[in-house]
Amino acid sequence: MDVLISVFVGLHIIGIAALLGGFLTQMKAMSAGTARFTPAMLHGALTMLVTGVLLVGFNEMDGSPVNNVKVGVKLALLFVILALVYVKRDEEQVDKAVFAAVGGLTVINIFIALLWH
Repeated sequence: MDVLISVFVGLHIIGIAALLGGFLTQMKAMSAGTARFTPAMLHGALTMLVTGVLLVGFNEMDGSPVNNVKVGVKLALLFVILALVYVKRDEEQVDKAVFAAVGGLTVINIFIALLWH
C-alpha cells in the first residue's frame, strides 16, 4: 500500500506542477492583461482532484489518520480553482484578478498541505 500511496502522491505533485507552472509561465502576460488559462492548468487541477480523493481513500484503507477538516478545506479551494479555470478556459484573455486568484489559491492549497498537521 505504501508504494501505491507514493505513486499517487507523485501524480498529485505532477498535477500541482501543471497548474502552478501554467500560472507562473504567464505572470508576464498577466501583468499585460493577456493571460489565459491553458489546457495544462485544467488537466493539472483535475489530476489534483482525482489523485487527492484517491489518496484519502488509500490512507483510510491503510489505517492512517486523515484530517477530514483539512481535506475539506483543500477540496473546497480546489473546486473554486477548477470552476474558475473551467469556465474561463476558452477565453482569449482572462481578467487579472481571476487569473491571480487561481495562482493565489493554488499556493494557499500547497501551504495548507505542508503546514497543517
